[in-house]
Amino acid sequence: MNHAVADRTVPKRALLGAAVLVAFSIVTAGVGRLTGLGALHSEHGMPVRSVSLRFEDRVDGGISVIAPNSGTVIGVVPVGTDGFVRTALRSLAFDRRRHGVGDEPAFLINRWPDGATTLEDPATGRRVALGAFGDANLKAFTNLMAMGEGKS
Repeated sequence: MNHAVADRTVPKRALLGAAVLVAFSIVTAGVGRLTGLGALHSEHGMPVRSVSLRFEDRVDGGISVIAPNSGTVIGVVPVGTDGFVRTALRSLAFDRRRHGVGDEPAFLINRWPDGATTLEDPATGRRVALGAFGDANLKAFTNLMAMGEGKS
């Protein structure tokens, strides 16, 4: 190693500043978590539209969209399409496995009075705000809602 590089040190004031910044961030996050101060809360009330659906992986790599009351396959997400739908569902399925919940409970896709659309897992309480991921990804779930309406 070159001696010029080995003799370089980080100024103590820079290290102290970084430590203060990290400590401030941790304290601020803790206060926000404990008191709710600065946290965003969105209480929607009752949904305007709500569709209950189950999903199962298919042998061909697609995803079956199932009406939970009848068990009827009402649609298919073909293999190689709707990557966001797959990612969102896998994330919720992973959370279910972590909580020891099986595949049977249905997911809810809700449209709220303020125009927001969410994907919700009533079994774990987890909710994903779909509008935050862009119009194309939101449209994929709107299409799933259309599949599920009147089919259960």
